[in-house]
Amino acid sequence: MTSRKPDEQLARNSGLRLVRPRSLATTARRAVADRRTRPAPRPPEGTPPRTELARQARRVLADAVRVARWAAVDRGPVTASAPGSAQERAAAALDLTPDQVRAAWDRARLAGLVELHGDTVRPGWRLRAWDRDDSAALRGWVALLDAWSLAHPAPRDAEPAAVAEVVEAVPQVLSLLQLSAGPVLVPALLDLLRQRVAELREERCEVPYDTTEQVSTPAGAATAAIAAGPDGLPHLLDWALEGLAAVGALTLGDGQATLTPLGNWAVWVKLEQICVAAQSPAGHIEQPAEDMLRGCVRLTPGPARAEYRAWLAARPVNTAVAELLAVARGDDALLRGLAFEALRVVGAAAEADVRAVVDEPALRPYALLWLAEHEGADADEAPDVLTREEATWLWVDTAAAVVDHGESDLLVRHLESAVQGTVPALLDEVRAVGHPRTVQVLVALAAAHPDPALAKAVRRAAFQVHTGGA
Repeated sequence: MTSRKPDEQLARNSGLRLVRPRSLATTARRAVADRRTRPAPRPPEGTPPRTELARQARRVLADAVRVARWAAVDRGPVTASAPGSAQERAAAALDLTPDQVRAAWDRARLAGLVELHGDTVRPGWRLRAWDRDDSAALRGWVALLDAWSLAHPAPRDAEPAAVAEVVEAVPQVLSLLQLSAGPVLVPALLDLLRQRVAELREERCEVPYDTTEQVSTPAGAATAAIAAGPDGLPHLLDWALEGLAAVGALTLGDGQATLTPLGNWAVWVKLEQICVAAQSPAGHIEQPAEDMLRGCVRLTPGPARAEYRAWLAARPVNTAVAELLAVARGDDALLRGLAFEALRVVGAAAEADVRAVVDEPALRPYALLWLAEHEGADADEAPDVLTREEATWLWVDTAAAVVDHGESDLLVRHLESAVQGTVPALLDEVRAVGHPRTVQVLVALAAAHPDPALAKAVRRAAFQVHTGGA
């Protein structure tokens, strides 16, 4: 004799474990784990551990952090024109000279430690996480490295076109230093710089020049300036090396340059990012946002973020953000989650656009989580900003991504991330939340779950949603 288990018995026998909800990307990527393109690369032998690299990064930016924290406590921007001579007040409070305060303030802005909103200084997420998160320290330092030419302005008598060419050629100089794994003589770096500048001009289809003849074109004037003694490439190479040394990327001495452990690691990371982008089977950088995100499904989070950065760098920020949000509004829940991962890479520049979509039901949970993390909440604490209904909607959306891209066992495990304590409670709230994929998710879950009683209850719930019954 058999009998149907009542919902009360199902509630007692099928309690859900209350665990932190996994992110959509984490859950969905497990569905394609067997298609990952390659294992995570290992840094070169001899590279210090991340904790030591982060310690070095914190040391380089120590004054910038002090000034950023001072300015963020309702004191406003630290500029010479600020009310009450903020530079002098900061210098007195921090035992620094005004010049040191000005340099540290510039570094704080370039490293993303502070955000300016008119005359208000808001601490950036890196500053809030500075002491406890090694990634925040390393990312802040890499941002400073990327902006070395702003932190160390070019000589006033330098030709702007020549300066721009040298800045564009510096990555090749750093690559040579990294591949050499030791000191490199400045003349060798100068030879490489000359070659790279010549390649840049050839790529721009500039007409070859003869420095013995009169040069009348703007490009020719820049070329002649480079070839002419004190304002030429040797002078600008010295400026570039001094700027890179000032931000802690290399050391100088006896006519040679050597990458610091921090600089060596940063160059290696950037080379790895280039390799990942070059291996993209669909040519992600040139593809529209939807195709780029689909290609990134196969990547682990680190390489995927490198793809996002490369894709974003190739187009205006406003255009890129609008394109990502358009994909997020589509029917594919996995792409919706990945679009917001890409928006996390955009950072503060996407804040206004993300706030503008908070009232769109399909995007609201993602936008609220994005804003919470952007404002400094830990990833584990960010889900607390969601209401029960929003968390349930996100649970269904994540399940829809697994249904479309994953395996049945992953869908079963996804039950554990529900905020409800029992399956009946989950089914009641899933029915009420009104997600357009509710029926498909419940049918797939019923087919996948090994517990017959639970599967029957889920199928009944799917039928009730489909027919509009109670």
